[in-house]
Amino acid sequence: MPAPEHSLRRRLLTRLWLPLLGVLMLGSFLSVGLAVHFGNVVHDRWLLDSAMALGTQLRAGTTGPRLTLAPSAVEMFEWDSVDRIYENVVSADGEHLFGNAIFPPIPAGLSDEPRYYDGAIGGRPVRIVAVTVPGPPPESKMVTIQVAETMKKREVLVREIILMIVPLQATILLLAGAFIWFAVTSSLATLDETASRLRRYKPEGLVPVREVDGVPSEVKPLILAINQLIGKLAEAREAQQRFVANAAHQLRTPLAALQVQTERALRETDRKRHGEALADVVKAVSRMRHLTQQLLTLSRSDPSSAAMLRMEGIDLAQLVRAELERWADLAIERDIDLGYEGPESGVIVSGEHRLLAELLGNLVDNAIQYGGRGSKITVGITPAPVMLIVDDDGPGIARSERERVFEPFYRPRDSVAGGCGLGLTIAREIAARHGAQLTIVDPPRGRGTRVEVVFPATDRITIQAPILGDAQTVDAVTAAE
Repeated sequence: MPAPEHSLRRRLLTRLWLPLLGVLMLGSFLSVGLAVHFGNVVHDRWLLDSAMALGTQLRAGTTGPRLTLAPSAVEMFEWDSVDRIYENVVSADGEHLFGNAIFPPIPAGLSDEPRYYDGAIGGRPVRIVAVTVPGPPPESKMVTIQVAETMKKREVLVREIILMIVPLQATILLLAGAFIWFAVTSSLATLDETASRLRRYKPEGLVPVREVDGVPSEVKPLILAINQLIGKLAEAREAQQRFVANAAHQLRTPLAALQVQTERALRETDRKRHGEALADVVKAVSRMRHLTQQLLTLSRSDPSSAAMLRMEGIDLAQLVRAELERWADLAIERDIDLGYEGPESGVIVSGEHRLLAELLGNLVDNAIQYGGRGSKITVGITPAPVMLIVDDDGPGIARSERERVFEPFYRPRDSVAGGCGLGLTIAREIAARHGAQLTIVDPPRGRGTRVEVVFPATDRITIQAPILGDAQTVDAVTAAE
């Protein structure tokens, strides 16, 4: 079952429309409540005015206050085209003075303020006001007056208000929803346009998606990130194309030489010249093998293959000493003094053994190739911070060339040594894969080349004991020491 589509537009509209609907519904309820309240206030005041009007008709009698109205006055008082009007006047002694119905009891005792309450008369719901007024002098005994009205006009008023408010609120909701939809859609137009451009994007034309001028500030980081990604892809593609072109050129040369030397060996009938031709064939094959191995190593050290790394605790001192033994014969053959300075063991780094050996091998091979016969090469390790140093007293590398020599297949113009120009490139890639920094600095003796590889500080690393096979935890030597 496909996963539901997550739409930013739908999410924004939902999160705006639902609260708006809730606010409008709450506003409708509050409007109806306020209308009912003020409608009750108006009708309650009419009830109070009616009760006070009855109070003005009280007269003194022989046995107490009396209230007598002409039939026409009573008819006028009780007339209403919609509701029924009820009245009740009772003296302080409980004597019924005037009225046309039996009223429900007052919920609480009366005070100087009028009392409003709901009740029922003759099975009909009514609104009642009860008020006490002083009777006529000389006794001026208190008289309770109650006036009631049925609820029809109030109910009609509430219905009319609801019938007016609901369409009004619905219209407001529709207009607000339309404005919200327009605002969200227009605001997301930048993303829609960017998505449309990305759909039409051609891999062969890695150019920025769009300019960031005029783009909303919330969208600008996304556009900048996409443009930066495209820029990095363009750089990677250019580097790949350049690498492929250089690799093709570098492979073409030994292949052509191999073909020439092979054809020469086939043509030669003289045994001595035939052997010389075969020796040249071996040299061409050896150069092509070395170039192929360097290309494969460069491919393995590429950051895109980081998932294939098996990082572990490695004693860098032991690795360097073991690796230098492999280069001892070549150094002796070329009359080169190859030495080591540093601790015998205990300098632990996190890395991949094969790649670190390749890193050191490329640096030593580069020093042997460019140092020349009779030169001196010293490989050293410092424990705090952990640093691998390769010194030689050869012709050195000019400062203007120190960054360019890390480019694939680049060799200085005055270089007379062989090689394919990948050694330092591979070394820097491997160093970067291990979080280390490889740089070429001024040699301490003022002559030759010094390459420094500074490794990041490490706290504690678990390594495998080579004999017993059990895991051992050792303290890494860091700058903190």
